[in-house]
Amino acid sequence: MRKNMTPAERKLWSEYLRRLTYKFMKQRPIDNFIVDFYCSQKRLVIEVDGDSHFQPEGIERDLTRTAILENYRLRLLRFSNDDVLRNFEGVCGAIGFELDSLDPA
Repeated sequence: MRKNMTPAERKLWSEYLRRLTYKFMKQRPIDNFIVDFYCSQKRLVIEVDGDSHFQPEGIERDLTRTAILENYRLRLLRFSNDDVLRNFEGVCGAIGFELDSLDPA
């Protein structure tokens, strides 16, 4: 598990997720993975991906990871670091929309 969040993760956490009425956990273990953010109330995982996730090996690893998490009936939202830093309002809007549309766990 990483001790420090990336700048994009820190921004998303401090300026949005920690202020929501839904409780999100940071760096949450699920199966053999550590997810960036998890809301058990809505069964929602949020991942903020760096450059390595867009290389062939990272893409394959993420597909496997997503399939395993979805087998737990979790919903996964994935954003790049650039998405969070350059389109923060859009990312927050997408998360808010997802939270509003998901049934409670």
